[in-house]
Amino acid sequence: MSSIENLSVTTLRMLSIDAVETANSGHPGMPMGAAPMAYTLWSRFLTQSSRHPRWWNRDRFVLSAGHGSALLYSLLHVSGYDLTMDDLKNFRKWGSKTPGHPEYGHTEGVEATTGPLGQGFAMAVGMAIAERYLSAAFNRPSCDIIDHRTYVICGDGDLMEGVSQEAASLAGHLKLSKLTVLFDSNHVCLDGPTSLTFTEDTQKKFEAYGWNVLSVADGNNLQEIEQAIGQSHHSDRPTLIIVNTIIGYGSPAKAGRSDAHGSPLGKKETERVREAYSWPHPPFYVPEEVKQHFQAITSSNEQQYMEWEDKWKRYQFEFPDLAARLIKAMKEPSLQAEEKNIPLYKEGQLLATRQASEDILNAYALNTNLLIGGAADLASSNKTNLHQKSIFSVENPGGANLYYGVREFAMAAIMNGISLHGGLRPFGGTFLAFSDYIRPAIRLSALMKQPVVYVFTHDSIAYGEDGPTHQPIEHIPSLRLIPDLIVMRPADARETAAAYQFAFQQTALPIAMILTRQDVPVLPYSSADPETIARGAYTYYQSPLLDDAVLFIATGSEVHLADQVRSKLEEQGMNVIIVSMPSKELFEQQSKEYQQGVLPPSIRKRVVIEMAHPCGWEKYAGEHGLIIGIDRFGASAPGEKMMEQFGFTPEAITAKIMDYVGKNILGAVQ
Repeated sequence: MSSIENLSVTTLRMLSIDAVETANSGHPGMPMGAAPMAYTLWSRFLTQSSRHPRWWNRDRFVLSAGHGSALLYSLLHVSGYDLTMDDLKNFRKWGSKTPGHPEYGHTEGVEATTGPLGQGFAMAVGMAIAERYLSAAFNRPSCDIIDHRTYVICGDGDLMEGVSQEAASLAGHLKLSKLTVLFDSNHVCLDGPTSLTFTEDTQKKFEAYGWNVLSVADGNNLQEIEQAIGQSHHSDRPTLIIVNTIIGYGSPAKAGRSDAHGSPLGKKETERVREAYSWPHPPFYVPEEVKQHFQAITSSNEQQYMEWEDKWKRYQFEFPDLAARLIKAMKEPSLQAEEKNIPLYKEGQLLATRQASEDILNAYALNTNLLIGGAADLASSNKTNLHQKSIFSVENPGGANLYYGVREFAMAAIMNGISLHGGLRPFGGTFLAFSDYIRPAIRLSALMKQPVVYVFTHDSIAYGEDGPTHQPIEHIPSLRLIPDLIVMRPADARETAAAYQFAFQQTALPIAMILTRQDVPVLPYSSADPETIARGAYTYYQSPLLDDAVLFIATGSEVHLADQVRSKLEEQGMNVIIVSMPSKELFEQQSKEYQQGVLPPSIRKRVVIEMAHPCGWEKYAGEHGLIIGIDRFGASAPGEKMMEQFGFTPEAITAKIMDYVGKNILGAVQ
């Protein structure tokens, strides 16, 4: 290791230690052990531009071991990103640009929100898929405008998580050769040595996945690390580089120990580390030679950007239509479908909303090559096949149908990576009951504000014979609890079409589409207007007179059920209002005037109908309202029998309403 290399690595180590010590919180051990591999990658391989941080053709770097964020922030600082020394000093403090784990959109240069272990690894697989797909779509023999790599640093904990194994299996199958993962193998986790729980042969496992596996015996040997990364560029498969390191390297008392993982070293031990590193400088010090060294690296990267910029200008001249499409895709990937391709559903037509979903997805796919997606081995059930598109594969990188296999969690995390890469709108499907498998990735979609579309079908006990394991009960209200996730439960095919129009026009938040397996009729009063759907709720029907009216709030297939009950109540001389509320989240964003227009405060007799756990509807039902839901698991029987047994028939609900109204008349509700 040359003197400037040694000085640079030590600078990164000490900046990380100082940040953790000042915060009195954090993870110093990983940065101390992994700094050499991070320095080698960033100084010799990573093509990026701190002056143009959103450059399309930059290499992507994901710190999957997000607890080592102090190392990433130190790298961003010395590499010229918008991260000052004061930002490093404010590590983990309120309002700082340096939160405890990296957050996408919060800190310039951070490519993904990481910390939940394994998800960064899987998101990087999505980025590699996006690069391959976009290069097939936009590159031309005379001009490769999309040509970059994806790099990851992960730790032992990342490779224990199941999501990384799901993603690694798929990456190997797809031979994502531009993906290189550096495994910080320090054999230590928070609770102690990995030997407590982890004795498998990682090399053999990844070779079985179809990866190219290399090994670096000494994590401080920059030449060996450089050779391994260079070799990865010549493989036709993704590469895992096992880099053997020592957590807390340089700490006399804590090196190689678990207590270096998640706690500050302490003032006394930090001083001992300074002695071990021969570092006489005060905290948060960057030697002038190191500044100049990284400035030279930054200038070299900028030269690569300028060379690409020249290529881009030539590309715009030679392929103006392609260039215009790429600009739009990378800047704001909203999608439009030609109106002629969207089916005109007829009133009374019986159609499952999952089928309408397939119709609409295919209508959009006819007009763009930027829609990409599939399902976790359920495409035929979720109706997520794009019929005019081919399958994404090693031989066919331009295919828009992604086959994820039975890997729900990886599918969701990979979709996040595809979206983070930019240029594509990913969607993915599974049964609603299996949303529990992917909830952590949905949460990151929302936290990162990525417009991923989750297609959840088989939305209720009407699923039928497969029984309680597959029938969702608590899932809809639990998804509604995730901040910044828009849950859409359309009532029929028309609402489904409008919901997708809204979903693909907005680019800021993830959408969970909740769709039926069973056929439901196209309703006479439902709205096909995306502007109405964007408000979250609307008045589906109201009687000519509103005196002493009963107000129904329903979602999904239950809007039809409410309409059936309405006709029975009107026969009894009652006045009825039905509100379709496909999205509580969007409704809650509306003005008070709009909300009160849909749910007049003067109407106290309110009934909510949803075949899910009733939790969360109290706000709209009111103190004296009636909520008809399900608070127990389902059973195995045909869907119609399930509806009958659980009381979701027009007759059963009408009886409940008559009893409820009778109590109102008697004065129980004033």
